[in-house]
Amino acid sequence: MAHNEDRTAQADQVTKVSKLVADQRQAMFTTTAPDGTLTSRPMAVQEAEFGGDLWFFAEASSRKVQHLANDPQVNVTFSSSDSWVSLTGRASVVRDPAKKRELWNAVVEAWFPDGKDDDGIVLLHVDGDSAEYWDSPGGRVATALSFAKAKLTGKQYSGGDNEKVDLP
Repeated sequence: MAHNEDRTAQADQVTKVSKLVADQRQAMFTTTAPDGTLTSRPMAVQEAEFGGDLWFFAEASSRKVQHLANDPQVNVTFSSSDSWVSLTGRASVVRDPAKKRELWNAVVEAWFPDGKDDDGIVLLHVDGDSAEYWDSPGGRVATALSFAKAKLTGKQYSGGDNEKVDLP
C-alpha cells in the first residue's frame, strides 16, 4: 500500500508543478558554455506538457544551440508573483517542420519574421528530469505578512510550500 501512496504523492507533486508553470509564457533558460560558465536568457515557452516537456524556438546559429551541442544539461526557471519553479533536464535541438508549424504563433513570428519555414529556426525540446518549486499562496502580501510575523514572534519564517519533484 505504501508504494501506491508514494506514487499518488509523486503524481500530485507533478500536477502541482504543472499548474505552477501552466500559465507562464516566459522562463529563464540556462545552459553551460564550453568554458563551464552558466548563461541564462529569457525565452518564451511554447508548450508545457507535463511530466516535464518544454518547447522553445531558437535561431540555429545562436550561442544557446552551440552550448547544447557541448552540454545538453539545462535549467529552466519560472517566476510569478507567488511561486517559483526550477526545472532541470536535457535539451535537444529538433528540426521538425510539422512541430514548428504546430507551435508557431504571432508572438514567435515577431521574433522570427522570416516565418516558420526558415531553416535557420529550430525547436529546443527540454525533457525535464526534476523540478523544485516554492509556492507562497496569497502572493507577495502574504509573504510579507509571514515574514513580519516571524520577526515579531521570533519563530522561523515559513515561505510556503517547497518540494523537489522527480519528473516521469
